[in-house]
Amino acid sequence: MDNRSMRAVGWARSLPLNSQVKTARDWARAHLNEVGWTSRHPDTADDVLLVVSELVTNAHLHGHSAAQLVMSWDSQCLHIAVHDASPELPTPREPEELRPSGRGILIMEALADHWEARRCPHGKTVIACFQPPADSEH
Repeated sequence: MDNRSMRAVGWARSLPLNSQVKTARDWARAHLNEVGWTSRHPDTADDVLLVVSELVTNAHLHGHSAAQLVMSWDSQCLHIAVHDASPELPTPREPEELRPSGRGILIMEALADHWEARRCPHGKTVIACFQPPADSEH
């Protein structure tokens, strides 16, 4: 059996439509602290928190639903998954200069090592994966 499967940890949180995105960031930051990302990988931890904000915001705005936020860490990759009730998959779009929105997917593409979106029976899940910097200890 692969040793990594024995060391995986994960957390889940439901964020109702009326919840603040700050609640999601604070919750995610607490779990990043638990696994040492905020001290060992502070820049990457900031990237994770920004992507959490974008995904939860998109779930509330475009999915018109609660956001189900799941984080898991398997010592190789930190996975951030957000589920919402809309089956519409996200697509990157060119942001308009005078429009304050429309950059979430572009931000996630720039910051995450990998991302994907999947339709589910009751909506979709968007998953972003982050690896610690190559020069850090695991």
